Amino acid sequence: MYVDMTMEEVMEGIRRLEKLEDNLSKKKVKKSHPQLMKNALYYFSDWEKAKDKSIS
Repeated sequence: MYVDMTMEEVMEGIRRLEKLEDNLSKKKVKKSHPQLMKNALYYFSDWEKAKDKSIS
C-alpha cells in the first residue's frame, strides 16, 4: 500500500478533524477524508486506535 502521509501528519489531521467536527465515525471520515483514513489504517490497526492515540 502506498502511503503519502507520515504518522505525525495523520495524527495532526485527526486532531484537526476532532476540533472541527463532533462525529468522527469511521464511515463519515472514510467518506469525507479518504486519504486520511487510508493512511490512518496503515499506521494503526484500526480507526478507534488511531483516534485514541491522536487525541489522548
